[in-house]
Amino acid sequence: MKKKYQGTVKVKRAQLQALRKEFEMFNMKVGESVDEYFGRPLTMANKRRINGEKLEDVVVIEKILRSMTPKFDYVVCSIEESKDLDNLSIDELRSSLLLHEQWMNGHAMEEQALKVSQENHSPGRRRGRGPGGFRGRGRGRQGSFDKSNVNCYYYHEMGHFQ
Repeated sequence: MKKKYQGTVKVKRAQLQALRKEFEMFNMKVGESVDEYFGRPLTMANKRRINGEKLEDVVVIEKILRSMTPKFDYVVCSIEESKDLDNLSIDELRSSLLLHEQWMNGHAMEEQALKVSQENHSPGRRRGRGPGGFRGRGRGRQGSFDKSNVNCYYYHEMGHFQ
């Protein structure tokens, strides 16, 4: 009965090898949130434990930190420097990463709002105007030249034009 449900030793070893390979090969995907990502390594670690492997939390924590996207590099560095990984729980790591992710998302939203407000208030960058804030054909550059050198085509006087 035991062999029927658990399989032979060779089958277990093969399953563990496949699980180890899967565990070592996975990484966080670009654009994936911490919540979406965190379940995958824990599921793999639990499958390895179910199949009889003794897997410590510190190994799982180190793998999670190694497999984060480059966006989290400074967060990972600060966690490794400030906390003792041997005594850090997986829940503490998760909450710390979630907190940093929320902080980064908040800053990204502030930067986007600042960009939009700067675009709306910058001189010469209004809708319908080209580079330098001037309109299209026929208008010329009003106010940007010396009028004293202009000869009026109607009155034929210098410094006056109509």
